[in-house]
Amino acid sequence: MNARLALLSTVDPGVAESEVFRLALQHAVGELGALGGTIHLRGPMSALRLVSSTGLPPALTRSWEIIDQEGPLAQARAVHQGRGVWVPRKPRPADASNTEVIWPGTGLAALPLFGGDRSIGALTVLTGDQGEPTPQQWDFLRALITWTEERMSQAPPPSTPSRRELSGDRDRLRQDLKEVRVGSWDWDIQGGELLWDEAAMELYGFRPEDYTARVENWMVCVHPDDLAPTLDAVDRAIREHGVFEAEYRVRRLDGTYGWTQARARATYHENGEPHRMVGLGWESNESRSARDALSRALRHMSDGFLAVDDEWRITFANLEAERTLGFSEEELFGRLLWDMPAAREVPGLESRCRAAAAEERSVGFDVRMEDTGRRYHLRLVPGPDGRTLYFTDVTEKRQHEEERRASERAAGRRAARMGELTTALSKATTSQDVVDAVALRVLPPFAAAGLLVQAVEGDRLYNVGAVGYPEDFLSTVNSRPRASGDPSWETITSGTPLFLSSVQEFTARAPRLTDSPDRTGMQSWAFLPLTASGHTFGVCVVAFDSPRRLDDEERTLLTTISALVAQALERARLYDAEHTRSRELQSSLLPRALPDLPACTAAARYLPAGQGMDVGGDWYDIIPLSGGRVALVVGDVMGHGLPEAATMGRLRTAVHTLADLELPPDEIMSHLNDLVAGMGEESYVTCLYAIYDSTTQICSIARAGHPPPAVVHPDGTVHFPPLEADPPLGAAEPPFETVELMVPEGSLLVLYTDGLVESSKREMEEGMADLARLLHEAHQAEPGTDTDLESLCDTLTAGLLPAEHATTDDAALLVARLHALTGDRIASWPLPEDPRAAGQARRHVREQLSLWGLDDLTPTTELLASELVGNVIRHAGGPLRLRLLHGAELICEVFDGSLTMPRIRRATDTDEGGRGLQLVTALSQRWGTRYTATGKCIWTEQALLTPESRQEPPSDALDLMFLNADEFTGDLDSLLLADEDR
Repeated sequence: MNARLALLSTVDPGVAESEVFRLALQHAVGELGALGGTIHLRGPMSALRLVSSTGLPPALTRSWEIIDQEGPLAQARAVHQGRGVWVPRKPRPADASNTEVIWPGTGLAALPLFGGDRSIGALTVLTGDQGEPTPQQWDFLRALITWTEERMSQAPPPSTPSRRELSGDRDRLRQDLKEVRVGSWDWDIQGGELLWDEAAMELYGFRPEDYTARVENWMVCVHPDDLAPTLDAVDRAIREHGVFEAEYRVRRLDGTYGWTQARARATYHENGEPHRMVGLGWESNESRSARDALSRALRHMSDGFLAVDDEWRITFANLEAERTLGFSEEELFGRLLWDMPAAREVPGLESRCRAAAAEERSVGFDVRMEDTGRRYHLRLVPGPDGRTLYFTDVTEKRQHEEERRASERAAGRRAARMGELTTALSKATTSQDVVDAVALRVLPPFAAAGLLVQAVEGDRLYNVGAVGYPEDFLSTVNSRPRASGDPSWETITSGTPLFLSSVQEFTARAPRLTDSPDRTGMQSWAFLPLTASGHTFGVCVVAFDSPRRLDDEERTLLTTISALVAQALERARLYDAEHTRSRELQSSLLPRALPDLPACTAAARYLPAGQGMDVGGDWYDIIPLSGGRVALVVGDVMGHGLPEAATMGRLRTAVHTLADLELPPDEIMSHLNDLVAGMGEESYVTCLYAIYDSTTQICSIARAGHPPPAVVHPDGTVHFPPLEADPPLGAAEPPFETVELMVPEGSLLVLYTDGLVESSKREMEEGMADLARLLHEAHQAEPGTDTDLESLCDTLTAGLLPAEHATTDDAALLVARLHALTGDRIASWPLPEDPRAAGQARRHVREQLSLWGLDDLTPTTELLASELVGNVIRHAGGPLRLRLLHGAELICEVFDGSLTMPRIRRATDTDEGGRGLQLVTALSQRWGTRYTATGKCIWTEQALLTPESRQEPPSDALDLMFLNADEFTGDLDSLLLADEDR
C-alpha cells in the first residue's frame, strides 16, 4: 500500500468534512509534487462551490469560488463526465489584459467525487513542471477519492448550537425574543435566481448593494462544513417531493458564523420537473432545535437511556435501551418500568429507585442481569417532569477493573516482596542468609516449589543452599563437573537466563539429565545466572512442580531478582571466607582440650555471636600449678573482630606465662592491666582469675570488671561470692582485691562471660538469676556430685542462649568440679636448720613412701629431698619444712623463709659445684619454685610408676653427683653432701 494511503487509513472515522478535505488535498499535492489543489462541491442547479483549497493564494482561487458545472473548466468536466480529466494550461493570448489572472503550472488534473450514485463535486490538482500525472499517480488519486468519499459518509452532521450559544445572557435573550424576524426566499430552480427579502438578506449576511439574486450568493455564505449535508438535504427534498428542513451555519456581516434554520417546499411543472422552491429562514435560537438535537444524540448514544414520568411509565427509550429491554420504542412507550421482565430480574431495583426518587437525589449502582450475566451501571436522575435512567454495560469494564486491581494487588505484593527481599539481602551476611531470604520472599509470590543456588569453584559446581529438593539429589549435583548439555553450566557460560516450561523442554535441552525431573518432582525451571562485577560465578535455579510458562513480566522480575541475589551472595561469600578464617584463628587460640587434673574436672563451651557478627575475644582456660593447685581463668576482650581475637590470644599467652611464675591472683591481674593499658586507649578487657588449692580447699579469686563466679555447693545451694567490682583491665589501678573462699569437696565453680547472662533484652542481674535457677534445677535432677558436666554445659547454654534467638555477643562458659586432696595423701614435717636436716628428710621420705606403697620412687625421691634440703641449709634460712603430696604425681616440696630463688647453671668438668639443680632436673618430671606468705617453696614432681614403667634411675644423674659413681656401694646417709656450691 502507498505510504500516504496507509497513513490516511489511520484517521479515525467521524472527523469533520473540512478536515477530510484538508488531508486529501495535502496528500494529493504532496504525492504529485503539484503546486496546489482545490475541492468543489455541487450546489443547486449549475453551480460548483469552492469548499477547500491548499497551496493557492486567494488571488488565484477567487475566480473559482463559484464554477458553472456545465462550463469548460476541468472541475466541471470531471463532474459532467464522471471520470478523471487532464486539461493542459493554454498559452497566454496576445490580447490578454495585464489584470487577467494567469495560472502557473502545466495543467489541471480533476477527478469527480461521488455521493451514492451521483457526482457531488470534484478534487482538482494544479500540476507543476512534470505535466500530466503518470498512471501510478492517477491510481493514487482514485484511491484518494475513494478514501475521501468514505470519510465524507462517516462525517458527523453539523452540530447544533450549544446550550450556551442558545441561552446567551438574559438581557440579550429577551431582546432577541422581541426582535425575531423570519426571512423568506424564492428560488427559481431552473434559472438559478434566488430572491431574498430584507430579513433574509440580513439573516444570510448580505448588503443590498452586494446581492446579485443568484443561488451562488447563498452557497458562498454557508459554512464549508455544513454545505455538503445542506445541499444533500435540498437535493433529497426536491427528488422526493418532500419538505426541506436544515440547520446550518452562515457567515454574518461581521465575518462570524451563526446558526440558522430553514424550511421550504418545492413546486413542480406538470411534467414533474422542479420549478420553484419557496421557504423561510430564521436564526436557530429556539430551544426546540436544541431538544431535537439532544434527542437525536440520546437516540443513538451507546449507553441505554430511559425517560419515565412521575408514575414510572416510559416516555422515551433510545436504541440501546430497546436492545437491552427487548422491545421497540413504540412497545415501550407508556408501559410501567417495573413490569418489564428485565427490571424484574434485578432484586431490589424498584425499592432502591423509589427511595432515591423520594429523596430527590441522584443514585448510581451496578446491577446484574440474570439471564445474560451482563453487568450494568444504572444511574437514576430525578427531574421536575419525571426521572431519567442511564444504564451502561460495564461487564468488560468491571472485569478489566477487577483484573487491574488483581494485577495491582499482585504487583503491590511483588513490590512489597521485592522491598522485603532487598531489605533481607542487605542484612544477609552469610550465604545461607541469602538463600533463606530468597526462599522466603521469592518462592511464594511465584508459587515456586524449589530453589537451588550453586557457585563455581574451579571447574565444578558446588551447592550453596537449597530448598525443596531431596538430600540424595543434592548430594548428586554437588561438586558437579562442567559438562555440555547441562542447563546450569549453559546458563553460567552464556550469562543469560534460561526458562524451561515443561519436562519435555528440559529433556530436549539436557538429554543426559532425564532422570532429574522424576527424582525431584519438578516440571518447569528458571535458570538464572548469578553475575557480579561482570563475572558470572554461579546459578540460581527456581523450580516449579507443574508445567509453567512464565510471561515477560515474570521473567524480567526474576532476572532482576537474580541480579540482587548475585550481589548479596558475592558479598556473603567474601564474608563467609573472612568469617571462617576468623573463627579458625579464634578456635586455634582457645584450648584444644582441657587438662585432666586431680584438683578438678571441667567442661567448657564457647558460643560465637549470631550470624552477621564478627568473632569476639572471649576465652577460658585451666592452667595446672604446683602443689596440687590449679588456675581457672575466664576473660572477655571488648569488641568484635580479628584485632579483638588477636588481643585475646596475646592475653591468654600472657596469663600462661604469668601463671608459670606461680604469682598470686592480684599480682597477675596487675601485670595484665599494664599489658592491656599498653595496647591503646580503646583496649579494655574483663577478666577473672581464680586459684584453687586442693590441699587446703581454698579458692583465691581476683577479678577486673568481670561478672562474679557461681559456686554450687554439694547440697545444691547456689551463690555468687560478693567480690569487689574492680574496673576492666586497661582502666583499673592496682592493687586488685583477692578474695579467698572455702570450697567444699565436690563443689562446682562456674565461670562465664557477660554474653551468657546479658543481652539487649535482659539485664545482667536477671541473667545471673536465670543461671542460678538452671544450676539448682540441674542439681535437683541429678543430686550429688555425679552431674555430667558436658550435659550441664548444654543445659546452661540452651536455657540462657536459645538457638532461635540470635545473639550479638559471644559467650564463654567454664564449669569445674573441685576435688580436695585428702589428709592421708599429705605428709609434712618440720626440719632443723642444720646439716642433719638432709638425713631426716631422707628418713621421712623412706618411711612415708613405704606407707604409700611407692618404694620404687624412694631412691630418686631421697636424692631430690636431700638436694633440696641441702640447698636450703647452704644458701637460705628457716623455718624449714618438708611436704609430700600423693596425687596423680608424687610432689616433694621444701619450704624455707628466704625469698632468694635458686637458679640453674652449667658446671664444667673441673668445677666442684653447680650440679645440684642439674641433678634435680634430671631426676624429676618437672620442678620449680614459688613464693609463699613466709618465704618460698621449691618443689618437684615425679610420675607415679606403673609395673611397666619401672626402671633404674639414669646413670647420668649419679654421674652429676659423684665423680666415680661406679665405685659407690654405700648408704647415702654415710656420705657428706657432695655438691660444694650448694
